[in-house]
Amino acid sequence: MNVVMIGAGYVGLVSGACFAEFGARVTCVDKSPERIAALSRGEIPIYEPGLDDLVARNVAGGRLHFSGELAGPVAAADLVFIAVGTPTRRGDGHADLQYVYAAATELAAHLNGYTVIVDKSTVPVGTAREVQRLVRKANPGADFDVASNPEFLREGSAIGDFLRPDRVVLGVESERAEARLRELYRPLNLIEAPILVTDLESAELIKYAANAFLATKISFINEISQLCEATGADVNLVAKGMDGRIGPKFLHAGPGYGGSCFPKDTLALIRIAQEHGLSSRIVEATVEVNASQKARMVAKIRQALGGSEADKRIAVLGLTFKPETDDMRDAPALAILPALADKGAQVVAHDPQGVDEARDLLPDTVHYAGTIEEALEGADALVLLTEWNQYRGLDLARTRELMRGNAFIDLRNVYERKLIEGAGFAYTAVGR
Repeated sequence: MNVVMIGAGYVGLVSGACFAEFGARVTCVDKSPERIAALSRGEIPIYEPGLDDLVARNVAGGRLHFSGELAGPVAAADLVFIAVGTPTRRGDGHADLQYVYAAATELAAHLNGYTVIVDKSTVPVGTAREVQRLVRKANPGADFDVASNPEFLREGSAIGDFLRPDRVVLGVESERAEARLRELYRPLNLIEAPILVTDLESAELIKYAANAFLATKISFINEISQLCEATGADVNLVAKGMDGRIGPKFLHAGPGYGGSCFPKDTLALIRIAQEHGLSSRIVEATVEVNASQKARMVAKIRQALGGSEADKRIAVLGLTFKPETDDMRDAPALAILPALADKGAQVVAHDPQGVDEARDLLPDTVHYAGTIEEALEGADALVLLTEWNQYRGLDLARTRELMRGNAFIDLRNVYERKLIEGAGFAYTAVGR
């Protein structure tokens, strides 16, 4: 089966490599000559555990190719996936669909024989219908169907999520399209992965509904963490004691959510509701709580430093929005660190993978350390901002020896208070 993946970014590259692992012949097409050249040299432009080996194995096996040209690959394709970016549109919160529509219009001219065009990008309800219209307008005689196949990839564990999914959603309108997509996903039959077949609109909305609900759980527990601090309760114990029907996942208090999905998808869902004359008050509150949580972290750090961060050296461990990724998009660090630096703090940050991205996004007043010890040297406070594994087992005696001050601010609740205070630190956590 011949597959074209338009877009060799995070979703396109991971999905393309995994389809190749299934045995399909995959060509990832991208507008960036630099990206295609790098991939052709075996250089992976993003950090995702295991992706370099997966790509190398399937390139060597002749199943995975990279190209800057659309015409040849599309003409030979059984399925063409659109996996381009849909960032938040500046000024109004809508998903920016210009890249999706441009891809649809461009691929239309090269269709040859029956082809399924699949929206893999996260797109608002109605996008598949518009893609269908644009392709039909550009090539009235084309034999094609449009489908929606949303991705549910968690950064840091994307390959496992793709190869061992808890469900696959296929939004289709014809038996032909369903049959072709089922054939592509047939290797998942061995693990009996559930395949949910829906209409186009339901498939498009499923991704937004899932992400908004998970973001809501995060904002909910962060709001509860404030109440815990005010009453002397422990948010970790509160979360553990909540009803089993709720589930423990995403009930970890912290500095707020970030990343490529939750911030933009919650905003887009709000705008989708507004376009239909509806409100989405729970999601709106989720967004508001998330913004306020980041601001609350700045106040928490300031308080731990005696009321002012001016002229204080702050060692920050972790910059990315979560561990096992280099993604800095909407990471809490982007809101917290500039606020500290603007008030005169000397911020020295360490991250195993995110420094290159952070340099382009954070102000020049943030400095970067090559090692954890370099970041800790002479620090008045340690702020644990991302729970990378290498931060979970710090040598506390050595940490205390390196630091000038003793403020240990654990914004991920990784450590226990007794342990940290026993090592001579003043411990600050979230909701505990």
